[in-house]
Amino acid sequence: MLTRATIIIAAFLAAVAFSSAQTIDPSKWLGGSKDTKDTKSNTDVVAGLKEALKIGSGNAVSLTGKTDGYFGNAAIKILMPEQLQTVEKGLRLVGQGDQVDAFVLSMNRAAEKAAPAAKGIFVDAITNMSFEDAKKILAGGDTAATDYFRAKTGDSLTTAFRPVVKDSMKDVGVVKQYQQLQGAYQSVPFASSLPSIDIESYVVGKALDGLFLVLGQEEKKIRTDPGARVTDLLKSVFGK
Repeated sequence: MLTRATIIIAAFLAAVAFSSAQTIDPSKWLGGSKDTKDTKSNTDVVAGLKEALKIGSGNAVSLTGKTDGYFGNAAIKILMPEQLQTVEKGLRLVGQGDQVDAFVLSMNRAAEKAAPAAKGIFVDAITNMSFEDAKKILAGGDTAATDYFRAKTGDSLTTAFRPVVKDSMKDVGVVKQYQQLQGAYQSVPFASSLPSIDIESYVVGKALDGLFLVLGQEEKKIRTDPGARVTDLLKSVFGK
C-alpha cells in the first residue's frame, strides 16, 4: 500500500519531469551519471558552453575594441557625466558645442583602446570555470554567462582597464579636452566652477558597462538564434 509520503514524492517528481520537458534541461547532460555515454555527453556540453563563451566574449571585445566601437553604438556610447550635463547645456547655448563633442569623443576613444585588455581575462575565467559553474550557466537565463563573467572578472577587469584607460586618455587627449572644457565654461558669464569629477574612473566604469552589455547581447544570440551557432558543437549543445 502506498504511503502518503510516497504519493507526494511521486507527484513532485512528475511535476519536475513535466517542467523540465518544456525547457532546455542541463540535468540530461550534467546529471552525474556514471554511464560512459552520459559522461561523454557531459564533457561535450561543458566544452560547447566554453566554446560559446569564447566566441561570445571574443565578439564583444572585437565589437567594442575598434574605432567607433563605443562612440558609434548608441547603446553604449559614453556620454557627458551626469554632474556635467548642466555645464554641457550652458556651453552649447553659448556656441561651445564643439568643445563638448571633442571631450565626449575622446572618452569613447579611450574606452575603445582599453577594450582589448578584457580578452585574456575572459579566457582565464572560461578556462577556470568549474563543473558547477557550467551547470548554473546552462540552467540560467539568456545572460547567465555574462552575469558569471561580471561576478568573476569585474574586479580584474577594473584593475586591468585602469592603466590602459589612463594611457589611452593621454593618447587621445581626454585630459586636455577636459581642461579646454573647463576654460570654455569659465568664460561663460556668471558660470560657477566645474564640479570635481574623476574622469578616469568614470571612463573605466562606463567602458566596462558597455562591454558587458555587448557581451550579453552576443550570449543571447547564441542561446536563441540558430544562425549565431557557428560551429557543430554549438549547434549540438544549444540546438537541443
